Amino acid sequence: MLSPELPFFNDPEGRGLPAGLPCVIDSHVHVFPDAVFEAVRNWFDTHAWQIRYRDTSDNLIRFLLDRGVAHVVALQYAHKPGIARELNDYMAGLCRMFQGKVTGMATVFPGEEGAADILTQAFDRGLGGVKLHLHVQCFDMDSPHMDEICAVCAAHGKPMVVHAGREPKSDHYRCDPYKLCRADKVAGVLTRFPDLKFCVPHLGFDEISAYQSLMSAHVNLWLDTAMVLTDYFPAHTRPDLRAFPLDRVMYGSDFPNIPYAWDRELKWLADAGFSESELAGLTWQNAQRFFSLRDIG
Repeated sequence: MLSPELPFFNDPEGRGLPAGLPCVIDSHVHVFPDAVFEAVRNWFDTHAWQIRYRDTSDNLIRFLLDRGVAHVVALQYAHKPGIARELNDYMAGLCRMFQGKVTGMATVFPGEEGAADILTQAFDRGLGGVKLHLHVQCFDMDSPHMDEICAVCAAHGKPMVVHAGREPKSDHYRCDPYKLCRADKVAGVLTRFPDLKFCVPHLGFDEISAYQSLMSAHVNLWLDTAMVLTDYFPAHTRPDLRAFPLDRVMYGSDFPNIPYAWDRELKWLADAGFSESELAGLTWQNAQRFFSLRDIG
C-alpha cells in the first residue's frame, strides 16, 4: 500500500555503472512534459514516497547516459482522453533529440475516440510500442478497448508494456487495482494475442507465483524488474529471478520516480552471482530482443 510514510533513502550513488556489469539498457524510465511531471511528483509527495530525481525529461535521460547506460526505454501514459497525441509528439521529439539512444513508447487512453489512429500515427513517427497503466487509466483488460490497442500493436509488430500488477495499491487511485489488475486477466490477453510481445513491470508484484506460471504457459509474456530487487517494499524475501525464464526478464529502474540511488538495483544485480551470460541477458540482451533494438552492446 502506498503511503507518504514510505522511506526516502539517501544512499550513495555511483558516477558510473557498477563494476562487473556488461552493457545496460534501462527498460523502464519515465518521461513527461514539465507540467505533467510536476503533477506526478506532487501526487507522489502527497500519497506515496518522495521522488529523489527531479528535472526535465531530457536532463534525466542525459543523467543516465552520462553514467554509462547504453540505451533508455522511455515510458509515459495518458491519464485522461484527448492528450495522447500531444504526449506522443513530445516523446517523438525526445527520440529525435537523442538519436538512437532512446526508444520512446507511445501512449493512448483505452476507449478514447480514434485510439487506433493515434497509435498508428505514433508508430509511423518511430515510437517503439505502447505503455499503459491500469492504476491510472482504470480500464478493463477484458474490454474491446484493450483488444483494439492490442490488435494495432500486433499488426505493427510493436510490444506493449502494461502496469497490470496489483501493487503498489493506493486508496487515492480512481479505481481499485485489485479488481482490474489480476494475472488471469493478463492470461486472457496473452491467449487472445499470442503473437503480441507483452511486458508486465515489477515482476508482476505481488502475484509473483502466478506470473511464474504464466511465463511457462505463454512465451509472449515478459517481465521487468523495476523496484522489486531493491529491498524497498515490505516483503518476506526478494524474488528469485531464477524461478522465471531468465531470457524474458529485463532490467528496469523506474527512474526517476524512485526514492533511492539510481544504481541501487544495478549494484544488487552485479553482486547476485549470475553468470556472465545470465547477467548480459538481464541487463541488456533481453530488452534488445523485446524492443527490437539494433546496434546495442
